[in-house]
Amino acid sequence: MPQICKKKVYKAEDTVISRLGLPKVSSPLKHGRYVDEEDAVLVNLSKDSLVPKGNKKPDSLVFFEMAGPREKLYFDPSKAKCAVVTCGGLCPGLNDVIRAIVMTAHHEYHVPSVLGIRYGLSGFIPSEGYDVMELTPENVGQIHEFGGTMLGSSRGPQDVEEIVDALERLNISILFMIGGDGTLKAAEKVQAEISKRKLSIALVGLPKTIDNDIQFASPSFGFDTAVEKATEAIRCAHVEATGAPWGIGLVKVMGRASGFIAAQSAMALQDVDFVLVPEDEFDLDGENGFLQHLEARMRQNGHAVIVLAEGSGQNIIGETGKKDKSGNLVLGDIAGTIRNGIKDHFGKQGIETTLKYIDPSYIIRSVPANANDRIYCSFLGIHAVHAGMSGRTGLVISRWNGRYVHIPMQLMTRARKFININSNYWRAVLESTGQPVSMKNPAKEAAKSK
Repeated sequence: MPQICKKKVYKAEDTVISRLGLPKVSSPLKHGRYVDEEDAVLVNLSKDSLVPKGNKKPDSLVFFEMAGPREKLYFDPSKAKCAVVTCGGLCPGLNDVIRAIVMTAHHEYHVPSVLGIRYGLSGFIPSEGYDVMELTPENVGQIHEFGGTMLGSSRGPQDVEEIVDALERLNISILFMIGGDGTLKAAEKVQAEISKRKLSIALVGLPKTIDNDIQFASPSFGFDTAVEKATEAIRCAHVEATGAPWGIGLVKVMGRASGFIAAQSAMALQDVDFVLVPEDEFDLDGENGFLQHLEARMRQNGHAVIVLAEGSGQNIIGETGKKDKSGNLVLGDIAGTIRNGIKDHFGKQGIETTLKYIDPSYIIRSVPANANDRIYCSFLGIHAVHAGMSGRTGLVISRWNGRYVHIPMQLMTRARKFININSNYWRAVLESTGQPVSMKNPAKEAAKSK
């Protein structure tokens, strides 16, 4: 999906994956093919990257390392010990990833032990008092049928030295960290401490974000499920809006800084009149403000459906100045502001609207993954085990240009993914809804530019 950023130029050294040492142990895998070390996926598939304008020869091409099983391993599977931890907010597919890691480690590599770390990184801290749990094919066999994570999760920073101390005490060979941008940044710090101590511990990340805002995760797992569930709420809002005079359906979905769920679900259902996302600021009042356009649509159709991402309209309500345990800015209540604005705007004209507000946020993120996400999560978990057993570390498993690849953590956390409001993708959203290109007041914009 499009990203709101200038075209970046990546170098070959940006995509190099660290290794603990020379792999010398023969893999026990009996079927399938091994990935050749020269197998790779182009980072950029555009024509310009392959044949730059005005040049007869292409510039140096940059590749991501292909994910998959290797013929030679760094760890002896019979002596390896793995650990899995899930961090941050819930997301469809977490249990599927856990299950895939455990099944691959046990059935393919015959690893004697896979430990589950309870309640995120807090589970590594002795004073928190959480016991680890042994993960086996028997106790993970059916977890993909349920939402959430069987290990539990938590937010907030934990002492990196204590985390690595715990890894040493538990004699962990490979740690799988499943989480979003904050988790992957924490993983970088854990990786740095492991390297500082010169420990033979591999760290493999799996990118999890329901907002789909991690770059080079195309898309992130759980996003497809989130869109599917969001459309159910939007459909209900549409029914409510059309069932009453001056009916309005308002649906708020997740999306702190990136409005992909709102945009994608609106295009999937085609019943939405306005999509409000963090990337596209708007004014509430004024000649070109949202309320003026909403009134015009209402007079034309008699009803309207609005989908807004939770992080939209922060320019209207202002920053709260507060942060949560993960360091994320606490958002203001844009839904409440819009509801009050609609009531006041139409009330001044003596019009009584019927507004139904639906917030399916926690339903969307806590449901089991759908079929597409289950398959995706399974491949992510499988490839994570292959990467860890080969001694690769400080990397994230992702899907890029249709292939599963290894991406260095520091590259993946360098920037976030946003909707490019000048892209064809956003144009398709505007065409689907019929909303104007901008809902900013020209006079206010002119004054701000001065």
